[in-house]
Formats: sequence, C-alpha cells, structure tokens
Amino acid sequence: MGARSLTGRRALLDAARAELTARPGVLFHGPTGIGKSTLAAALMASLGAHAPTVGTVLHCSPAEEDARLPFVGLIDLFAEVPESLLETLAPEPRAALRAALLHGPEPADGRSRLAVRVAVLDVLRALAATGPVVLVLDDLQWLDELTAEALAFAVRRLGGLNVRVVAAERVADGEQPERLRCCPPGTTELPVPPLTDDEVADLVSAGIGADLPPEMLRAIQDTAAGNPLYALELGRAALRSPASVAFGPTLPVPRRLRTLVLDQARTLPEKVRRTLLVTSAAARPSLTLLRAAGLPEPAADLAEAERLGVATTDACGTIRFRHPLLRAAVYADAPANSRREAHALLARAITEPVEQARHLAHARPHEDEDTARTLMAAAECARRDGALGTACELAGLAARRTPGDRSADRADRLLAAAEYACDAGRLEEAGDAAETVLAESGSARRRVRARLVLLRNAGQALEGAHTLIQKGLRDADGDPEAEAWLHHWAAVRGLLCGELEEAARHAGRAARQAAVAGDTETRIGALATLARVRSLGGEPVAADVALEEALTLAGGADGGPQSWRLIRMRAILALDSDRVTEAGEQVVELLADIGEFAGVEEVMATLVSLTRIQVRAGHCREALHTAARCSRAQAQAAPALYAAALAATAGGTAEEARQLAEQAVRASEADGDRLFLLRALAVLGQAELLAGDPQGAASAVEALQRARELGAAMCAADPPLLHWYGDLAEALILLGETDEAGAVVREAYARVTGHTPGSVLAALERAEGLREAGTGRAKEGAARLRAAVDRLRQLPLPMDLVRTLIALGAVERRSRRRSAARAVLGEALETATRIGAAPLAARARDELSRLDAGDRSGEAGAGGPELTPTEARIAELVGGGATNREVAAKLFISVKTVEGALSRIYRKVGVRSRTALAHAMAVALITSGAAIADSGDGGQVKLSEPGVMMSQPSRTQTRRADDTRR
Repeated sequence: MGARSLTGRRALLDAARAELTARPGVLFHGPTGIGKSTLAAALMASLGAHAPTVGTVLHCSPAEEDARLPFVGLIDLFAEVPESLLETLAPEPRAALRAALLHGPEPADGRSRLAVRVAVLDVLRALAATGPVVLVLDDLQWLDELTAEALAFAVRRLGGLNVRVVAAERVADGEQPERLRCCPPGTTELPVPPLTDDEVADLVSAGIGADLPPEMLRAIQDTAAGNPLYALELGRAALRSPASVAFGPTLPVPRRLRTLVLDQARTLPEKVRRTLLVTSAAARPSLTLLRAAGLPEPAADLAEAERLGVATTDACGTIRFRHPLLRAAVYADAPANSRREAHALLARAITEPVEQARHLAHARPHEDEDTARTLMAAAECARRDGALGTACELAGLAARRTPGDRSADRADRLLAAAEYACDAGRLEEAGDAAETVLAESGSARRRVRARLVLLRNAGQALEGAHTLIQKGLRDADGDPEAEAWLHHWAAVRGLLCGELEEAARHAGRAARQAAVAGDTETRIGALATLARVRSLGGEPVAADVALEEALTLAGGADGGPQSWRLIRMRAILALDSDRVTEAGEQVVELLADIGEFAGVEEVMATLVSLTRIQVRAGHCREALHTAARCSRAQAQAAPALYAAALAATAGGTAEEARQLAEQAVRASEADGDRLFLLRALAVLGQAELLAGDPQGAASAVEALQRARELGAAMCAADPPLLHWYGDLAEALILLGETDEAGAVVREAYARVTGHTPGSVLAALERAEGLREAGTGRAKEGAARLRAAVDRLRQLPLPMDLVRTLIALGAVERRSRRRSAARAVLGEALETATRIGAAPLAARARDELSRLDAGDRSGEAGAGGPELTPTEARIAELVGGGATNREVAAKLFISVKTVEGALSRIYRKVGVRSRTALAHAMAVALITSGAAIADSGDGGQVKLSEPGVMMSQPSRTQTRRADDTRR
C-alpha cells in the first residue's frame, strides 16, 4: 500500500492495528470514496509486516449488483477454503454448504438455511484450530442477505477462538453502520473522517504528479470536502481540462464521478432537474432567489430532490446541497445551453453588481462590449470592497469579452487585471497580462504601465530591473507623468540595491516630474522614498523635510496606499529616534485601517514594521504573533524571514533565530536586495551573540563585518546601523579582539551627530564598557555600563536595558562585586521574563548560576581572579600543548589576539611560561570534578592552584560542534 494512498490516515491505521490486537474486529465506516477499503487493505498489509504468519485470510468484496444474488459473498469468502476441510463436516451441513457454494445440489428438506449457518461456523472453528483466521469483509453494504445472516450466526459463537474481522461499510455522513451484526461482539467501530485541506493538497499533488494553480486547488478542496476519491478524480480532470473556477461551479467533474453521485438525481423529472441546475449556478441559492428568477414552484421541486438526499431547504428558505460535489456535478452534467439559460435567469434576478456580472459573463460566453463594460464596473466595485482576487478575475473576463476591434479597451482592461492581480499577490497572472500588453499594444504609455506591473511583480528582487526601467523611460520620453513613475521605480531600486545617491537623484527627479504632471500620488511616493534614503544615509533633518512635504501634499488624500506609506515612514523615523510608543500607535492604527483593503505588499510592509517596533518595545510575544502573520502572507519572502528571525531573537530561541536569519540572508542575496540583506545580516549577528560563547561570537563577527562593509559601501549611517556597530564590537570583545573592537567603536562615534538617538549612544557605551573590562579595567568598564543603564532607564527600550544589565552584571561578577552583580542580574531576569524575552532571560539565569557557583566556591575558601570564557578556552588549549596558531584556528581569532590573551592569563594565574600554565591546568583538571559537582550547572571551575576562576559556557550554550562551523 503506497504512502500516497494513506495521506492523512497514518494515525487511524495505527489506532486500527492497536484495536485489532485487543479486540475481535474493526469496522471502518464512512461515505463513498472516504478511503474505507484502502484502510482495510493497508491494515492487512500492516498486519503481515508486523506478524509474518497472519494465518488464514478469507476475503470478500461484493459489488452493488451482487446484493440480490444468494450466497455470492460466501462463495467469495470460502474460495480459498480447501475441499478437504469441507469433507470433514457433518453430512447435512456439508451438503447445505456445498449447495450454497454451488458445488452440489440443494438438499430437498427445508432446513438448508440453518445447515449452511452451522457449516460456516464449523469451517471457521476448524480453520482457527490450525492458526489465526482473519475475515476481510469489504463493502458490507452490498453483502447479500443470506451471507450476512450466516456470518452473523457464526461470529456470535466464535468467542475464545483466534478469529478476527476487518470490515468496511459505506454509510451516509452522520449515519451509523447497519451491518455491524456481521462482525463479532466487541468489534471497534472506526469512522473514517474527511481529510484536512492540507492533506487534500498533498494527496492531489502526489496523485496527479503535478501542482495545480492555487485557485484550482482551492476549488477542489472545497468541492471534495475532504473526500480522497473525489479529490483525486477532480484533480485528474482539472489537469486534463484546466479552466477558471473563480466564477461559479465550473470545476470539471468527470463523467464517472457524476454517475457515482447523480445516479438517483438523474431519475428526477426534467422540471426538478432544471430547478436544481439554477440552484447549482447560484452562489447563495434560496427559494426567494429562485422565484425571482422565474421558477414557478421551486419549493415543490426541491422537496423531490430532498427526498432523494440531493439538497435540503431550511426554515429560512436557504438551499444547500447535501455535499459540495453534488452541486458541481449537477452543474457539470447539464448541457452548455441549459447552463447559459440558468445564468441568464440569475443575472436578471440579482442586483448586486459583482454577482450579476458573474452570471452575465456565463450567460454570454462571447465577445460583447456591454458585457465587458458591466464586468469592468463590477471589477472596480470588487476592488473598492477589498475583494482583490475577484477584481482580478472580473477584469480579466472583461478583457476576454472585449470585441476584437476595440484593442485599446482590451489593453486597458488587461492592465487593470494585472494591477489587481499584483494587489492580490497573484504574480503569475499579473505577469502574463502585462507581457500580453507589451507584446500587443502600440501605445507607449500602456507599455510603460505594463512595465510598472512587471516591476511590482519583482518584489524585492529589483537588482536586475535596470534594463526594464531604461526601456520604460524610452517609452515615457515626453510624458512627464510616465517619466515620474519610472524615476520613482529607479529610486526604489537604488534604495534596495544600496545605491543611495542614485536613489536620491531619481527620487528628486520623480518628484519634480510628478509636480509638472500634476500627479500628486507619485510625487508623494517619491518624496517618501527620498525621506527613506536620507534617513538611511544618516541625514534625519533632510529625511524629515522630505517627509513633511509629502505629508502636506497628502493632507487631502483619501487614505490610499501613498498615505499608508507615509504613515509607515513616519513611524519608522519615530522608531529610529527612540519614540517607540509613538511609532507603535501609528502602525497599529494603520494596520487596523488598511484591513482587507490593502494589497499583499502593503500588508507585508506594515507587519514587518510592526514586528520591528514590537521587538524594540519589548513586546516579545506580540512580535512572534506578528511575524507569524508575515509568514502566512509570504513565507519565503526576505522581509517575512527577516521579521521572523528578529522576533525569534526577542521571544524565541537562539537556534531558531539563527536558522531564520540565515534563510533571510539567502533570500535577500537571491533578490539582490541589499537593504534587507543588511538587516538580515544584522539580525543573524544578534542571533549568534545570544549564546554568549566564543563560537557564536565568531559567527556574529562574520555576519556583522559583512553588514559593516555593506553599510559602508551604501554610505549608510542611520541609527540601526550604528546599533549593529555596537553588536560587532561586543562580539569582537568576546573573542578577545579588543583592539579591533576599539576601532569599530571609534568608527561609529565618528558618525554620531547631535541628532543621534540615546539608544545608539547607550549601545556604544555598552561596547566601550565591555572593552574596558576585557582589557583588565573592570572598574572603568562597570562605570561606563552603569552610565549606559542610566541612559536607557529614560527610554522605553526594555530589550536594550536588559542586554546592558546583563553585561554590567557579568563585569561586576568577574570583579567579585557579587552583591552589585546579583542586583542588576536579578533586575535583568525579572524584566526579561515579564516582557517574554526568552533568550535574554536564559542569559540572565546563566549569569546568576555562575554567580551562585562562585559564592559556593568562595565558601570553600578558594578565591582568586576569574578568567573570561575566551581566556579559559585559550588556557585549556595551551595547557594541552596547542600552539598559538592552532588556538587561533580553533577559536576563529587572530594569532595576535591569542598572544594578548596569554599575557593577561599569565598575570591572572601568576605564571610566566606555557609550561607553568600547563602545570596549573593539570592541577585544575584533577580538582575540577569536585568543583563542578559542587557548582551544579553554573559552569565555573575553581582552580585550587594558583586560585583562579574559569568561566565556562554552560551546557545549554554548546549549540554545535566546531566542525559544523561555516
């Protein structure tokens, strides 16, 4: 039994196998096509795999036409029973059974039915005496009555014998099996549930060996309603006859599937079948609608249909088909002219514009300008209502219904369909429509609009769009409005590709051209892009000027996409200036306003912005939820992956954050999107730093150095970039690269201006404090860290505060200021726990554990200076005989750093040579077992001679072995 057949059924199969071990039988039941027979066969195969000697298997699988044939089920069931066994029966039962099996004449007396039952019982007893017996009774509903009676008689009398039954019976939804009497008492009834939508998708994809368009798959899921047979049949038919399914029950239903579900419905009178057809064509059928469509007695007609279980009508007059497939089958079974007539009736009865246009399009499946105009008006109505997919389909239909002599109208309608498809995230449809216009239209302006659609389709991947923009500019020559559109896209491309000066030049030109053309919307967009470019370049004043100009122009705007972008831009500028609460209020309000009316791009951009704000504000749990919404919208897009990684650094796990950040880096590189690559590298560095060990620090340096170089190439200098400089310095310090860390901090300070926010200054102060402590100036380092803490207490940035408190606590602990360390680390843990910052809470707990371990070691009277984690690892490797070059390669640091660290280690340990250090390490190894046992999971080892503490990463921090490093 293949894996495809058991999609979504593994758990049920396991349950059935367990039940059959404990009970005498299992009975699968459910509607046609739900997979009962498949499960019965899989269960038997599974039994054979788990117990090679299943014993005797007797099988029958009757068909509907067999139900009236006497003993046909018994003939099938006993086909493998040897004749020699029958000869052992008593004469009367043997003669009756042979007659039932058509092996001999029927006895003349009237006791043959009882004799057959006794014979069946005796045969089963005889088989069970030689080994296990399994009766497989498939399609019990078609088992002839005489066989059913014989089995019912026998199974009630098999108690204590090794005879089990595996059965399957078709029953209507919600009904109970009627042939349970054919199974032994105590048989477990197992209803077979419908598959989930995801399971249907997997089944169809595997079954037909291809991926269907999303809207086609969605229609199959809705129509099959979890039935695997229906889903596979519909999938195969869709593959053979692909068609649009968005405007009515036009899903192709194969003839054999229609025959299966419409066997009785086809016997209804013509008048009733016409009523059912009109009902199937309506999106929301009701008696009121059918009367308005001109059907004289719909209630009476539907009563006939209800009698056969085809459709039902509730007390409010709403009509529902018993199964969604029935609706599609009724529609597909009708002749094309009858379907057109049904849609024409409904088009006259319905006043809602979108639904009316849908029926009109089906009623007139040919070129017709009146129909095309009606469809286009309905598309615009659907777009206003936020039904983006419907708008796209209606506009596409309008283009197809446009007469051949109206090529300009057809191109405009295709472009509208493409733009609506972009809004709906249906990129393939948008691209096809735009390419058609490019190939067919002689209008330069329409070709420009088509290229704008292709630019939108590219998403973040605009690096290769230069030629597309240049061709568009040639088409737009002399048309200020079209030129403004293209220059704005050139500005967006420059922003994403890190060409900030080029982006600023194009944005300024787009704004000027839009002003000439009177195109306020494009002018606003260009100014917003200019504001973003200036902000990224570290020019907050220029950014504010551009944004204020855009906001002034948008004063009378209708709240459309340009207004949304301005609000988002204003919020990001507020976030970068540490006005986190203000930024959050603006974006939350924006998200509520745009609701279902915005396209995928707008929703995604707003959710990413909100994730950034929530992380900075310490709303870690909320950030995880927001990032999950991003993933549902566009799971593999670089912005969604970045948001997910950022949220994971705040409220998830370090490993999860690292994996997501690496995916975001790869997605950004594939798109050529340097703006999100910069962000993804930064969050990857932050994720690697979370572990607090040298191994993570080495990876963090690798990622953050790339971000530093990329930012420098882009001439970026905005607050987030300066934050990341602080992270890079911290990672270098953890590796012992204090000189390089100092250079990074100095470079960052060179970019500080009077407008630099306090959080950036605090991040650089934290890095300075850690560097001071790393070079042996713990007192000065703690002072700088306390200054950073004091600065952050004035800001609504709990994540930054917790990081700095942990850094201060670690420095205070290493300086033996245990009371001060406990106070700040306790505050860090309490704050991190309260805001849901799980990775930082883990760091705080680890530092507190080390502190507790140090206290216990102190009670034992073995005080002394402590090595940092990197120093401890270097000492361990050198003590084991490694050269400086080998140590550097192992720890991903420079030989110079190893030499500097060794000098500090010699001073702390009180030795003057590698030989003496090796001796101290040997003594440490002898005594460390007791120290570790005494310190629990704190991760500190106290060397008894010459009295030095070594900080070691706790077991939770050793995330992956050195040989798995990139």
